[in-house]
Amino acid sequence: MTLSSSLLFLAAAVGWVGVAQVAPEMQGMPGTMGLSFGGFVLVWGLMMAAMMLPTVAPFAALWTRTLTGNRSARVAELAAGYLLVWTLAGLPAYVLVRAGGDLAAHRPNAARVVAVVALAAAGAYQLTPLKERCLARCRSPLGYLFKYGGYRGRLRELRVGLDHGAICLGCCWALMVVLIVVGLMNPVAMLVLTAVVLAEKTWAWGQRFSRVVGVLALALALAVAFRPALAAGLYEAPDMGGTPMMGATAVG
Repeated sequence: MTLSSSLLFLAAAVGWVGVAQVAPEMQGMPGTMGLSFGGFVLVWGLMMAAMMLPTVAPFAALWTRTLTGNRSARVAELAAGYLLVWTLAGLPAYVLVRAGGDLAAHRPNAARVVAVVALAAAGAYQLTPLKERCLARCRSPLGYLFKYGGYRGRLRELRVGLDHGAICLGCCWALMVVLIVVGLMNPVAMLVLTAVVLAEKTWAWGQRFSRVVGVLALALALAVAFRPALAAGLYEAPDMGGTPMMGATAVG
């Protein structure tokens, strides 16, 4: 394992420790899980560090082979740019989960429809040529080394991280929609989706696997139509009196 990979996996491990600390208080809660806007973005950034930093390690290892000088600082700068893109993705995510939480609390039937449509859209995207192109760039970034080699200035690695993060966001945003629907603070779902992203990017059959994931997402959309509790992020279990219980664990 290269130095760059070791640093990224260490940072991801710290992210997982942070997730483990906050998840018990939020797991099973729909919507924003009671978080303010700032708190949600911070937690989202922590989740993205845990889930996505391992997936950028192969590219970072390839890129740092072209560098001289303080590689650790440059890897940190690249990772900062990469994480900035994914953290900013938490802004529209907050709008979506807040709206979804309101629907779950007041219009459960509408929330079910939104969950089905969101999962179907995510699954359909996995089967599109755009997904295939973005994934191809993530899987074979060698051509981008020449592009990035033309970058100049003190913040070159930050720009590299931002650019690669944007490509990765285009590749993986649909999987994050799945996470939002099934429940953000679901460690099992987070681990599964992290493994999916790694497989898509690094496995020899990754591109075919991404299409299988798309079909599975479509199947999950169909399942949610009949069992809305599967979409814990957009579902509030009724209490014994028939009124919604905020934060009740929905999956069962």
